[in-house]
Amino acid sequence: MLMRLEILQVPDCPNVAVLEDRIRQASAGEPVQIAHRVIDDSDQAAAAGMTGSPTLLIDGHDPFPTTGQLPSLSCRLYSHEDGRLDGAPSVAALREALSLPVAAGSCDSDQPTPCCSSAADRGPVDTLDTWRGAARPADPAEKAVHQAILRSFVAHGVPPTLGALTEVLTGHSASVAEVLRRLHDGDVLRLDVEGSAIVSAYPFSTAPTPHRAQIAGGATVYTMCAIDALGLAAMLDTDVYITSADPVTGAPITVSIEAEHLLVHPVTTVVFVGGTASRGPSADTCCSYLNFFTDRSGAHAWAAGHPEIGGAVMDLAEAHELGSRIFASLLRD
Repeated sequence: MLMRLEILQVPDCPNVAVLEDRIRQASAGEPVQIAHRVIDDSDQAAAAGMTGSPTLLIDGHDPFPTTGQLPSLSCRLYSHEDGRLDGAPSVAALREALSLPVAAGSCDSDQPTPCCSSAADRGPVDTLDTWRGAARPADPAEKAVHQAILRSFVAHGVPPTLGALTEVLTGHSASVAEVLRRLHDGDVLRLDVEGSAIVSAYPFSTAPTPHRAQIAGGATVYTMCAIDALGLAAMLDTDVYITSADPVTGAPITVSIEAEHLLVHPVTTVVFVGGTASRGPSADTCCSYLNFFTDRSGAHAWAAGHPEIGGAVMDLAEAHELGSRIFASLLRD
């Protein structure tokens, strides 16, 4: 039976590619027809039932309604079973909404399952440190493209054009498409479902996340997790100003890093680092639960409510040191 789905979206919504990729994984070979409706004003959003972009409709109904959510043109964030927030429902949630069985031997790229890479018997901090460290290309062409992408995010808040990357590869035999595919396969960055556009590259995300960072002398960017945001100052040797929010209460959190000195509000802010952050091949969704919390008791309460996620609550200074250790040499090697 052909499934008919409709995605409601604002123009150029970066999370549409993520949603399409997860629908493809969830369908596991079943025929799926996806229609797209681009919406650019509030009246259209209200008439269509779009409560943020992207909104998925199955037979005209939103299978992921949230009480009190109003029609909106803003980015829509979906809550996962493990407490993460990102721009599309999980593969498991989509499979359930589509009434599809789990395919034998399947592995959801957005879920930490046994068939994916394992962090068993290792601490969450060590796991994150090792995984991030492995996401560094050694091949000269890959390294040149990777660093060009990072520098473009720093200067402009977006990845470079394919034309700009072609110039970077002058003198190398590999094509831009080949290098991007290798970086994608190595989980150094993430491409869209067509494999033609960059969705994320550590520590940056093209899609909105809870963590925004203003780079002194540079752009305002989204980072993939709290640790990534805290590592920016050391990576760029400049001041960085971070805004985020407690994922439970929504209370605002600000962190200023000036000359590697921290100024935070509220002063009780901590960071939860989950042990499964490095599991799964999807670079744009794997660390959505590495978040700032306004205080230690709130972080522990969240962790107690999600016992399937092994993790640690870190003081802000410790989390800053971890982020700095991971990212300090990323543009210097």
